[in-house]
Amino acid sequence: MLWAFLLGGEMMLKTPQVGIAAAASFVAITLLAVLFADFLPTSAGSYADQRFLLVAWLGGITIVSTYLLISRRVWIKPAFVQALPFILLIIGFPVLSLAFIQQPYAYVEPGLYSFYFAAVILGGTALAQSGISMKCLEALVVITAAACFLYGAMSLNVYLFALAGGHADLSDLIPWGFVNIRYWSHVATWLLPVLPLAVLVGPFANHRLWRVLVAVGAGLWWWIVFLSAARGSVLGVAVGVVVASVIIGRQCWPWLKQFLVYLVLGGFFWFVLSLLVPILVFGEPELRTISQGSSGRAPLFIEAWQMSLQRFPFGMGPQSWLTHDLLTSSYAESKKFGHPHNMYLMWAAEYGWLLVLILFWVAFQVASFLYARCAVIKSSAGSPEAYVLAALLASFVGALIHAGVSAVFIAPGSMLVGLLIMPVLFGLIVPSSLNGKTGKYDVLGRRRKAVPGVMIATVVFSLWGAWAVEVKKYYLDMREDEPYYYEVLRERALPRFWLHGYFPRNDIGS
Repeated sequence: MLWAFLLGGEMMLKTPQVGIAAAASFVAITLLAVLFADFLPTSAGSYADQRFLLVAWLGGITIVSTYLLISRRVWIKPAFVQALPFILLIIGFPVLSLAFIQQPYAYVEPGLYSFYFAAVILGGTALAQSGISMKCLEALVVITAAACFLYGAMSLNVYLFALAGGHADLSDLIPWGFVNIRYWSHVATWLLPVLPLAVLVGPFANHRLWRVLVAVGAGLWWWIVFLSAARGSVLGVAVGVVVASVIIGRQCWPWLKQFLVYLVLGGFFWFVLSLLVPILVFGEPELRTISQGSSGRAPLFIEAWQMSLQRFPFGMGPQSWLTHDLLTSSYAESKKFGHPHNMYLMWAAEYGWLLVLILFWVAFQVASFLYARCAVIKSSAGSPEAYVLAALLASFVGALIHAGVSAVFIAPGSMLVGLLIMPVLFGLIVPSSLNGKTGKYDVLGRRRKAVPGVMIATVVFSLWGAWAVEVKKYYLDMREDEPYYYEVLRERALPRFWLHGYFPRNDIGS
């Protein structure tokens, strides 16, 4: 398997077209697994299948990117200060878990986050160094727009069957294909800001039929957002769009105009499909009210906050949310979940505020990269990179905001889609001092330079393999626990790493 990864990396090194084709296949397989899981054969269930796919993608991206970067002599040393926060983030999760190494499955989730952020950073840097970021972006937006249109069209089919069957509560059936509507809303937060790019860049940007299909698909996705009252998506996307518009400025207007058109079209679809038609058919509209409260999240936030203070600035250990003795009476008396619905409080509770501090440092460094890139973009009027960057930035910021009220970086579908967006964004803003473009690439010495790349990639492969084995063991043990959990304890599914996510657990505290 290692040599397959390295051979693929070598082919991408020589032929950019191979890299673009690989990226397109990666996008298509990912969206197929996330949006159309109901149509795929499975023995483990879509949630577990997506998790295993994520594990495979993380291994492939980190191994191939490591090999490509080392083989092309992309050295970190000249820019060590710039790279340091990213290095600390990657190693921070496992290092801060060392004190809990004796606990079961101690490195399953730390490994997930370590490889995830490594894939984003290394994958984005490799994209920037290879010079195919824009071509990969075009493949991403075209395939994404096509997938969203198909999902929207199938949702209309579900809608018509619901009307024919006299099922008035449409939000019970739409969105479909996800174990929870929140997981669809995570995906919507990532994708809605990106859809306008499908008519601004790429080979079909000027085709009228394509523009109509993209508009219909985007409008239907907005209709589903309104139908399901996905307030996390609305909040996240709204903040993301405002932030991107302010940072990029008037150069993002082509993207912003298309975004607003799709938003208005979504409102029109909602008026017709959720108000007008249900009134004519059932005599009443199909309205899902938007909760004005915290939806029971406040006790979870307070519990996670108290956990984060127990060993300050360190945490209580990986997955300690599932195993710790309850600290607050409000959470003891409230409904239980597999996570506190706030990624930052969860990381603070389990890994400590030290990790959150590293996250802030990473955010500051990314902001500095973005500021420098925007200065270059604003000096070149008419560059499509301005609205491309605006769309990706809005998607990224929206997901970060949504992560403050939901499990954006736990649900495998959301993490898979984020793996499509974030490396491209990072590849567009990473400075030349990190992506190695300032250095010469000596073709004659390629084999000699490939040796350290092979060695380091082998180390990464070994680490990933050890983690993947632990993930498989965790899965098998979880499946063995399922009958006891559901039939004896009679508890409901609390998704986290797996769909049956309340494992390991403290049965007394459950």
